[in-house]
Amino acid sequence: MTLTADAPSGVTPTEQDLPRIISVDDHILEPRTLWQEELPAADRDLAPRVVREKVSLHFSGGHYGFTRDDPDGHWCDLWLYDDLVLPTGLLHAAAGVPPEEQRNIPAIYEDFREATYDQKARLVDMDTNHVEVSINYPNTFPRFAGQGFAERADKELSLRCIQIYNDWMIDVWCGGDGRGRLIPLTLVPLWDPRLAAEEMRRCAAKGSHAIAFSENPSKLGFPSLYSGDWDVLWDACTETDATVSMHIGSSSTMPATSPDAPLATTMALSSQNAEGSLCDWVFSGTLSRFDDLKIAFAESQIGWMPYLLDRMDIVARESATGGVELDRPPSEIVKGRVWGCVFDDQHGLNSRDAVGLEHILFETDYPHTDGTWPESRAVAHRLCATAGMDAVECHAFLRGNAIRCYGLDRFGIAD
Repeated sequence: MTLTADAPSGVTPTEQDLPRIISVDDHILEPRTLWQEELPAADRDLAPRVVREKVSLHFSGGHYGFTRDDPDGHWCDLWLYDDLVLPTGLLHAAAGVPPEEQRNIPAIYEDFREATYDQKARLVDMDTNHVEVSINYPNTFPRFAGQGFAERADKELSLRCIQIYNDWMIDVWCGGDGRGRLIPLTLVPLWDPRLAAEEMRRCAAKGSHAIAFSENPSKLGFPSLYSGDWDVLWDACTETDATVSMHIGSSSTMPATSPDAPLATTMALSSQNAEGSLCDWVFSGTLSRFDDLKIAFAESQIGWMPYLLDRMDIVARESATGGVELDRPPSEIVKGRVWGCVFDDQHGLNSRDAVGLEHILFETDYPHTDGTWPESRAVAHRLCATAGMDAVECHAFLRGNAIRCYGLDRFGIAD
C-alpha cells in the first residue's frame, strides 16, 4: 500500500471486504413517452416529447450547438418541449462505452445500456458495481434541478409536468423491486417558492425526502438565498426531514475563464460552483435560521472545503470588511449539516480530518463519462487505501454518512 506524505496510516479492508456502496449521485434517462401518456391530448403538442431525426453536434466558443435534419448526421432522439429543442448525445449516458469511443455525437436511447432507463436492468448494473443504494438526478431536458421546466412560459403546464415526473420517480422508478434501493429525488417548481414547498410536502407524503435544488437560483433569474424568499421551502424541508441536494451545473452555468477556453478548463474548475453556493448558504444566514436543515453537494468533490471554511471564518470575523453577522463561525455552522461528494478526489480523502470525515459521501455518477461503473468498488478501494483509511472510516465514507445525510433508515437501509 502506497501512502502520500500527508495521508495517515491505517489498515484498509481488502477490496472484497468493503461494504456495499451507497451512491448519492447517479442519473436516469427520463422515459420518452411519459408526459405524452399522462397529459390530456390538448397539452401534448407543447409537452415534452421525443422525435427521431438525423442531427450533427458541434462545440465552439465554449458552447454546444447542433444542426437538425442533417443528412450527414447521426440518428438522434430529439426532445421537444414548448420552445425547447434538445438533442440526446452519447455523452449523456456513456456507461459501458470504451473511453476511446466516447464522443460528442448524437444518440438514440437504443445506443445506451438498457440500465440507463430501465429499472430491472439498473438493479443488475448496481449489483455488478457493488452498489446497494442509488439516488438519481434527471439526465436530459429537465436538467439537474428541474430548471428545464422553470424556463418554459406556461407555468401551469410546467407544474403538471413536474408532478408527473415526481410521481413516476416515486411510484415507478423507486417503487416495486427498486424500493429501498432506488431513493426518490423530488423536483420543485423553482419559479415559486410557495409552490415548491407545497410540492415538497406532497412528495414527502408519498415517501420522497430529498429535493433537487439549484446551487445558485439567482443565476436562473429567481430569488437568491439572501432574499429570504426561500424560507418557506426550508420550512417544508425541515418539517419533512428532507435533504436539499445540489448538483454542479444546476445553476445552468459552469465556471469558465474565456469564451475560447476548452471544456477541460471548465471541468477542472467545476468545484467553484459548490464553493460559491456554500458561501451563500452560510452568509445569507439560512443555515443559522434553520438549525435542522441538511444540504448536500453532488459531483463537487471535497478537497476545497478546508481552505474555504478557513477563509469564511476570517471574513466573518472581520465584520467591517465582510458585512455579515453570524451567530457562530462558518466552520461551526456547517458541522453535521453540509455534505460533499467524492468520485475521485484523493486530496480530499487525504485531508479528511480537516474536512471532517462525517461530511464526505461517495458517488459513482452512473452513467456519465466521469462515472466509475463497473469498477466503482476498485476505485473506492484505491482511494481509501491510498488515504490509509481503516474499516470504520471506509464504512462511513461508502455508506454510513449517506444514511445519516438522507435519513435512509426510513427506507429500511441498515447501517
